[in-house]
Amino acid sequence: MAIISEMEEARLSMVPFSASFDPSNPLGFLEKALDFIGKESNFLKKDTAEKEISAAVRAAKDRLRETEKKKLEKVTVKPMEVEKPKKESLKPTEPMEVEKPKKESLALSEPMEVEKPKEEKKESATIVPNKGNGLDFEKYSWAQNLQEVTINVPVPAGTKSRSVTCEIKKNRIKIGLKGQEPIIDGEFFHPVKPDDCFWNIEDQKMIAVLLTKQDQMEWWKYCVKGEPEIDTQKVEPESSKLGDLDPETRATVEKMMFDQRQKQMGLPTSDEMEKQDMLKKFMAQNPGMDFSNAKFN
Repeated sequence: MAIISEMEEARLSMVPFSASFDPSNPLGFLEKALDFIGKESNFLKKDTAEKEISAAVRAAKDRLRETEKKKLEKVTVKPMEVEKPKKESLKPTEPMEVEKPKKESLALSEPMEVEKPKEEKKESATIVPNKGNGLDFEKYSWAQNLQEVTINVPVPAGTKSRSVTCEIKKNRIKIGLKGQEPIIDGEFFHPVKPDDCFWNIEDQKMIAVLLTKQDQMEWWKYCVKGEPEIDTQKVEPESSKLGDLDPETRATVEKMMFDQRQKQMGLPTSDEMEKQDMLKKFMAQNPGMDFSNAKFN
């Protein structure tokens, strides 16, 4: 019974605290709270009261900091969630940025003006001829002089004439072995005389063809259409055979050889020299005329 009476006395001795809190003056509320504590208890009379109050203030600050950190963590998470749809919203614009250079690249690829000079260079590119004034290939070779063209086609040792196919026409030739793909099949650079053309098997390992040119005053740039072209300015006729030619043909060949050497050295050809001589004679016969603007071309 004594314990119950003490508890009732303690409950009755509790005095309620009432005060309004003004956010603009928080210290006023704190002063009222301290006055109430001083009146109703001996807490402020303790020597450690100030330290305990300071410790309580620090603890309140720490709790406030932790609360603010938690709020900041929640705030930083939300923008991340919002940014995801933003990145996805950019996806439709990506193909639009890629399509623009594609259109520009198509516009640049349409004109073929750049490729034309390349083709012209290929067509104008020539090759130095071999010693026979022709070219050597993997499957055959050809040579020429002004009157004739010779073709040599290596074949397996022991090949006989009956196994060879050789068709020579005015503008075309076809050479090969029966039952196999033709080794040569194409058009000539210039027509030949079929009746004056021959072929035979040499040592049963080489098909030798002799073609007689129809125009015997011009060098061939190629034997069969599709081959690389040779530089006819670098053709070297065999001087030992000039004596076998008739006087008119020999004079023509010698003139061609002379003109060829003159062009290589950048000097005037025989025709140009003849024109210059004629002009000089005319000037000598007409000393009173003004030839200051005359050109020796």
